[in-house]
Amino acid sequence: MRRTHPIRAALVACPALVVGLLLSAAPARADSPLPLTAVSDKQTTVRGGEFTLTLTLTNPYDTPIQFVYQSVQETYQTSLQTGLKFTATACGTQTNGCSDNVHGGIARYNVPLAPGASSTFTVTYAIAPDSACGDAARIDFYSYLYYEYNGGLNNNSGIIGVPGTQVACA
Repeated sequence: MRRTHPIRAALVACPALVVGLLLSAAPARADSPLPLTAVSDKQTTVRGGEFTLTLTLTNPYDTPIQFVYQSVQETYQTSLQTGLKFTATACGTQTNGCSDNVHGGIARYNVPLAPGASSTFTVTYAIAPDSACGDAARIDFYSYLYYEYNGGLNNNSGIIGVPGTQVACA
């Protein structure tokens, strides 16, 4: 007895498999990096002092950015540190301000943001005089950013780390 059916099935399946793989292959697409920079004005802040986070969004596209959602929240590591006491005291430049809950709140940028233009969002934090301090006391943040451009047909989003400050005792 000859085994023609399995051989025929293999001969039909192999070209179909190759064509399917070729049609499904797509060039790798790297997500666009977020056009956001984030800095703290002080690497170290003493208890009772203040530091300011500055986040700058720059439109790298040839169409306006027309919608922006951004939040700033403390990192999980910062939330685990007992005794750290800090509050947001001021918010916004070149924005419509912040939500009522600045600590984890939303920056409301003026939109549309023209091609090549930048807008800066700042939040100032005060560290309580009785806050924990020392080598292990560090306040860091992250920002989630989502924005739409090209008439809402395109969008980008992601999370960026925002360096905060080391809390010094004296």
